[in-house]
Amino acid sequence: MSTEADKLVTFRLGEDLFAADIYSVERVLRYTAPTPVPDMPAYIEGVMDYQGRVVPLVNLRLRFELPAAPVASETRTLVLNVAGEWIGIVVDGVTEVASYDKAAVSPPPKLFRGLSSAYLKGIVRRGDRLVIFLDVDQLLSSSERIALQEAGARELAHG
Repeated sequence: MSTEADKLVTFRLGEDLFAADIYSVERVLRYTAPTPVPDMPAYIEGVMDYQGRVVPLVNLRLRFELPAAPVASETRTLVLNVAGEWIGIVVDGVTEVASYDKAAVSPPPKLFRGLSSAYLKGIVRRGDRLVIFLDVDQLLSSSERIALQEAGARELAHG
């Protein structure tokens, strides 16, 4: 029961491919440095102003405990709709938007390359590559999102 609406935005972190459902991706932007926010976990780069809203920016490499990488010309920020709020994620590059068959999504293993299955909706095979299908609602807990929104609003107000 695949429809045209079943599409994934595929992106790179190092050599690994990840994907998010197209309905959870609000926009893909060129990376620009965010406003730093003090006393945040290392994976929070800061906040950015997007369409008049304070949006926290998560470095997905650091969130998934991968080695940090320098910003390159392909580096992108994906603005995601997570439980009705926007968050930005920094990725190494966006590779494609493509249809997929929901029936072809394998259930996630308990642990995949160090990632807890809580972050995963499943694994999608694209040719000879495995694409890690993220559950974007799990990237930040609700308490983390609230703390980031409040801290970001303070920083942008003072900045």
